[in-house]
Amino acid sequence: MTTTDYDDFAAAYAAENEKGLFNAHYARPAVVGLAGDVTGRRVLDAGCGSGPLMESMRAGGADVAGFDVSAAMVDLARERLGDDADLRVLDLAAPLPYGDGEFDDVICSLVLHYLEDWTAPLVELRRVLRPGGRLVVVVNHPTAYAVVYPDADYFAVTRYTEDYLFDGREVFLTFWHRPLSTMTDAFTRAGFRIGVVSEPPLAPDTPDELRPPGFEGEAFICFLFFVLEAV
Repeated sequence: MTTTDYDDFAAAYAAENEKGLFNAHYARPAVVGLAGDVTGRRVLDAGCGSGPLMESMRAGGADVAGFDVSAAMVDLARERLGDDADLRVLDLAAPLPYGDGEFDDVICSLVLHYLEDWTAPLVELRRVLRPGGRLVVVVNHPTAYAVVYPDADYFAVTRYTEDYLFDGREVFLTFWHRPLSTMTDAFTRAGFRIGVVSEPPLAPDTPDELRPPGFEGEAFICFLFFVLEAV
């Protein structure tokens, strides 16, 4: 798996996620809303980071498991969730050590856009879901790439790098852009039916100081959210 090495800045990234706009007030509450009532459901967080979504799912009554390619992130998740939490260091680009149909839901938030090839990861995520189970996916919105890079070929799967500040530390993240049609084709080939495509608003409790400059609405082009059904 070729991706950014989060081990180098895990603590800074986790600290930013606790309070930052894109995770604390946008992606995370939107995923919780899309997941709905998870009481009694077995939920896997594929790319769990420091564990905030696992914590939310567990608080909602789910039986949770999670993994991340970053050992440092998994350590932070274990600090959050306790030593008995089902946490592992795993690569989504490799076969997963879970049984067929083991989970009712899989959350894969802000992970797939680090991968050039989605074929094997999606097949594995479908395998570990029971028939009728759900995969909730969050990725960089492909339209944002077209806006930021107007001279690039929107329809080409393209590697690009951007810089971010996490808790005051500058970090360079490398992503793979793909057009919407390439995403949806990958989902259906892997055995999923697309149930929801969402461009949600910010959480109602988003502080004014975190909203983008000149921002007057509640929704903006940032991430794209899917709820997929395993068929």
